[in-house]
Amino acid sequence: MYTFFRPVVLARPRALWALACAAVFALAAPLAAQAQAAYPDKPIRFVVPYPPGGGTDVVARIVQPRLQALLGQSIVIENRGGAGGSLGTDIAAKAAPDGYTVLFTLSSHTINPAIFPKLPYDTIKDFEPVGLVASLPQLLAATPSLQVRSVADLVAQAKAAPDKFSFASVGNGSPGHLAGELMVLRTGAKMAHIPYRGGGPAVTDVIGGQVPLLWVSIPAAAAQVKAGKLHALAVSTVKRSPAFPDVPTMQEAGVPDFEVDSWYAMLVPAKTPRAIIDKLNKALNTVLAEPAVRTQLLDQGADAVGGTPEALAKVIAAELPKWMKLAKDANIKAD
Repeated sequence: MYTFFRPVVLARPRALWALACAAVFALAAPLAAQAQAAYPDKPIRFVVPYPPGGGTDVVARIVQPRLQALLGQSIVIENRGGAGGSLGTDIAAKAAPDGYTVLFTLSSHTINPAIFPKLPYDTIKDFEPVGLVASLPQLLAATPSLQVRSVADLVAQAKAAPDKFSFASVGNGSPGHLAGELMVLRTGAKMAHIPYRGGGPAVTDVIGGQVPLLWVSIPAAAAQVKAGKLHALAVSTVKRSPAFPDVPTMQEAGVPDFEVDSWYAMLVPAKTPRAIIDKLNKALNTVLAEPAVRTQLLDQGADAVGGTPEALAKVIAAELPKWMKLAKDANIKAD
């Protein structure tokens, strides 16, 4: 008598692979959720794509201590200046999307695509917005030895001696760069752009007289203006700055259709979990609602903003075509 055994049919390799993947995902999902719930459980890195002493660095250091206290972890500020902010931005774009690397930047984020044709990152696709931090005008300041006391005086002298005048900024693609180029476009006064690697070095050279003029965010130059080391001529927004209420706007100074508003914001690498983004956003808004922080920002000429990640996303989407048009109209290129 013979006993017949039914052959065992092995599962197809593709089916086994699908089962294995499902098992891995089943195990990974709770672990990922647990990691997000525990966030942050180690220090957070703020990549500031400009050197110490500039406006972005100043604003980052105003909110840093209170964010540390709320999140329960230290925040390390890493200044990575260069290439108009795109060097540090690229470092942040390529970081792990785990919430432990945050890009703390300014509105150059939306300007750089207009003047740098081949950025190593995608301004929209490679980042997730966290929230706006503050907004403020750019400040036009002169070295006191220049003997220029108004925008009208500056324009008249620049037209009479076009090779004499140049303006410094924190770098190619910075709001100060665009403010200076817009000034040239609107007034017809020829002035060369001198890009620096940040606000600190630019301010130092203008104080020393190496460059006669400076377009920079107010936090980077407020102390030097108040000390008489720089002379403030105008601000770039349509409203005067509370930090310098006696300094006129460019439009008040006789330059029509002039407005350059700059902002600071926090972003994280693309694919950062939404739960982590929401935790960072909540902490940011809590900090910006504190009277002491708002006063510190106001002392630097900046208004606290806050808001949702979606609000920042709308600002970025709206400004990209705006700066593209200005770069084309004024023929602005990276120096």
